[in-house]
Amino acid sequence: MIVNRPSDISHFFIAGINYKKSDAATRGQFAVNNDQYEAIMQMAPVHHIDAFFILSTCNRTEIYGFAEDPSKLINLICSQTKGDADTFTSLAYIKKGIDAVHHLYHVGAGLDSQILGDYEIVGQLKQAVKISKDKGFINCFMERLFNSVLQSSKTIKNDTLLSGGTVSVSFAAVQYIKENAEITPDTKILLLGTGKIGRNTCKNLIDYLGTTNITLINRSGEKAEELARELGLKHAPMSQLEDNIILADIILTATNAVEPVILASQLQNKTPKLIIDLAVPANVEASVKDLPYISLVNVDTLSKLKDETLKKRKAEAPKAKAIVAEHFTDFMEWHQMRKNAPTLNAIKTKLAEISAQHHVLLNGGETKCPFISFEQKIQKVVNGTASKMRSQNKGGCHYIEAINEFMGLVAN
Repeated sequence: MIVNRPSDISHFFIAGINYKKSDAATRGQFAVNNDQYEAIMQMAPVHHIDAFFILSTCNRTEIYGFAEDPSKLINLICSQTKGDADTFTSLAYIKKGIDAVHHLYHVGAGLDSQILGDYEIVGQLKQAVKISKDKGFINCFMERLFNSVLQSSKTIKNDTLLSGGTVSVSFAAVQYIKENAEITPDTKILLLGTGKIGRNTCKNLIDYLGTTNITLINRSGEKAEELARELGLKHAPMSQLEDNIILADIILTATNAVEPVILASQLQNKTPKLIIDLAVPANVEASVKDLPYISLVNVDTLSKLKDETLKKRKAEAPKAKAIVAEHFTDFMEWHQMRKNAPTLNAIKTKLAEISAQHHVLLNGGETKCPFISFEQKIQKVVNGTASKMRSQNKGGCHYIEAINEFMGLVAN
């Protein structure tokens, strides 16, 4: 691993695009799956990056890391995406240092989610950091920050109602079905993709629509079979996808496929269908929306749904922001002390040298056991200096002050 890269907070950046300035189709060009993530990590040393992670969800793609400038992070992530760096940059928000740190707290809390308080972001964030950490791309600063963000998110989850109720992309899909389709025991539902979002969607279909007439299909057939067995549903192999598309009245997709898996050519039987695409990049070919007998809905449409739960969540946002502020302050204090550690260690070493010389003088050149009082005085000076460094910014003056203070204590 390349070392001696920028590690000061002034070189910590986040560059990202999200639902605020780009639609699902555009975001899909910059979505990063696990294979792309692996390739990006292999390319990172070439781009002079050795500390970073990528958060890629249905409503955002963000890269966090240390670099000489954010363009290096953007070029790195775009080296493996369909979209190019110029397009990404034109849509991106770029934050630096303290602003980048603060942004991550808001993302982890669900305050920046397309659906306010969506707690699924926590699992996605954990997975993103784990992938980078397993390859050695998470440094001390980023690990401490990530853990603090998780603690903040957990406190918000436990002490507020920001994530209360049942509002998420997967629940919004079921809510949309309830409002726009008649569900009978004969209504056939096809769910494509049984990852975390697919699994949550499946459970919501059962709980809120009261149906088990659901067929599961997944690229890994074992996962579909396992979930079907657990919930008492049907499953089918990927080879039978087209047959099940024809039979289905409602189709939901939630795979991480790079290319569309449902094509307009598969829907030529002209049977009316509701298709809900929960994936970014899209699982459904764009031209499907032009078919007059097909109603196609994506995550951007679902995020616009409003209900009483969202109103309650908005009322909890100030409490969540106050919790974020507390954890943010604690982290920045830790960072400041870590930044001051070399100076404090130098002060402690110098005072120990002065103390040792003083012992020699007192004992006529003999080196006897050091006086415990000297050790206590050294620690007192170091603690006092640390406290001053937290509240003041006087650089090398602290070093001189500490020595003078210690000499005053010794004289007494």
